[in-house]
Amino acid sequence: MLEIKIPLSVPSNKKSVYRQNYLRLTNNSGKLLLIAGDQKLEHLNDDFFGRDISKEDNNPEHLFKIAEASNGGVLATHLGLISQYGASYKNIPYIVKLNGRTNIGPNEEKNSAKCLWKVDDVLKFKNQSGLKIVGVGYTLYLGSKYEGKMLTAAAQLIFEAHQAGLPAILWIYPRANKVNEENIHTIAGAAGVAAALDADFAKLKYPYSTKDIKKTALNYLEVTQAAGRTKIICVGGSKKSAPSILEELANQINLGGTSGLAMGRNLHQRSLEEATRFSRALGSIIFKNNDLKKAKDIYNNRTPLKTKTTSKLLGMFW
Repeated sequence: MLEIKIPLSVPSNKKSVYRQNYLRLTNNSGKLLLIAGDQKLEHLNDDFFGRDISKEDNNPEHLFKIAEASNGGVLATHLGLISQYGASYKNIPYIVKLNGRTNIGPNEEKNSAKCLWKVDDVLKFKNQSGLKIVGVGYTLYLGSKYEGKMLTAAAQLIFEAHQAGLPAILWIYPRANKVNEENIHTIAGAAGVAAALDADFAKLKYPYSTKDIKKTALNYLEVTQAAGRTKIICVGGSKKSAPSILEELANQINLGGTSGLAMGRNLHQRSLEEATRFSRALGSIIFKNNDLKKAKDIYNNRTPLKTKTTSKLLGMFW
């Protein structure tokens, strides 16, 4: 049975609720496959339409179809998209992303510290919708001129989430002038901040550009150790081949001590058929501790998929 160390910020009468949400969040594994859909707001349409991007990706529903077919992935996106599509995808576990900013104009001028929704709004939505809302998320930029406001907002929303039995995930990135975002020592500092704020998981950068991927994964132990009991998942990075991502993921978990992966454009820019094979291959490493060969076999298995339609035949398959 999975041991869950419940933070003391979760009151006694909410521990069972937290445990249930945590198990749903992590597919009963303690590890996380986060499917990032918050980029619909963050990156506008840059990540969803264009050359070498599946035409399916321009429709927001593509994210929901991938999450549903992933066998354990959790979809992280803003409340509006969940509100629009959740009735058709009730079996997906969701993380509600509470803040965000677009990619128009200089980032240093944007104040995304204030939440678009409050934890109370999420709880009301969870109760009235009946959806599997299993956590909340917040992006924090260390070194920005709004750092203090972001730290305050993150600390408060994590406490409020825990009080209600909801896990909280931080997207936390050092981002300032002359800061190397992929420096492992700097990333370890961000991991320590996530721990100090009581986050359950932290989504952090990873130095994918290094040549020795095994040595990099071993060096990344500085990050996962600095995080203490806060579990670390890495960003997916720039688009690359599925086999290379699977290899890096296996090293991150087995050598670097990470607890899963967050995957955005590297997943949703593919067709539903390929994204499904890929997400299941990722999940086989994350949730089942399968070796790299098994994961690649899953990815390469081109068995036709059954997918759900949201037309009048909703609930049936074609």
